[in-house]
Amino acid sequence: MHELLHYAFMQKAIIASILVGLTCSLVGIVVVLKGMSFMGAGIAHASFAGVTLALLLGMEPFYFSLIFAVVVAIFIGYIERRGGLKIDVPIGIMFSFTMALAIMFIGLMKRYDPRVMNFLFGSVLSVSWKDIIYLAINLFLVLLFFILFFKELKFVIFDEELAEITGIPAGSIFYAFLILLGLTISTSLSSVGVILVFAMIVIPSAAAYELTHRFSLMLFLSITFGVVSSLIGLYLSYQFDIPSGASIVLVVSFFFFISLLISPKRRRLR
Repeated sequence: MHELLHYAFMQKAIIASILVGLTCSLVGIVVVLKGMSFMGAGIAHASFAGVTLALLLGMEPFYFSLIFAVVVAIFIGYIERRGGLKIDVPIGIMFSFTMALAIMFIGLMKRYDPRVMNFLFGSVLSVSWKDIIYLAINLFLVLLFFILFFKELKFVIFDEELAEITGIPAGSIFYAFLILLGLTISTSLSSVGVILVFAMIVIPSAAAYELTHRFSLMLFLSITFGVVSSLIGLYLSYQFDIPSGASIVLVVSFFFFISLLISPKRRRLR
């Protein structure tokens, strides 16, 4: 690993991998415990629709990606809270709608743009310093949110109705989290891509969930799995010339299967 640090593109890739691993693992805990795993896939495809529209118009993809992701996240949250539908219903609708938009925007391009594949499958080895700045700002906002609302967030996760009764603004906290989730997905697209970004949100947290009941320890384990798998996956990607996004997700999936095998929760059930 030491010789890789001599290359500027690897230095950027390592920093981006750590930032993605940290941020996705943090928001992933809430996603897993709230039962919103499919939410990541829905927002990721909405974000991709924004990317394809930006490429069609010849504009900056990040801002369009962010707008689409945040709007769809808030819309799904609103329908789930006000429309009486289970959350998987609006997610499924928006997943289909935004994916159809993305396909339409690609079809309208006069000439195929190779960046479409980069955003679809990710390419952490080609991230820019601008991408890293976006990732760092996103991580700062996520950390700030967890620090300011740590106790309230735990309350909302485990008993949202009781949180509302006791005066905690559960709705506002929920919508703020959805905005952060949309931001996390849109900033991570260039690194791990649309198809794999929701895996980086769900799998490290799911692996941590198998090993402990304690929320604080779960956070620590999720972050550890996310960061370590990002670095190992990046190294394997470089060594064996395989796609970086897929490599990272395969490594973190390995951690999940190991956690599943040694899970104290499952031993207790047996």
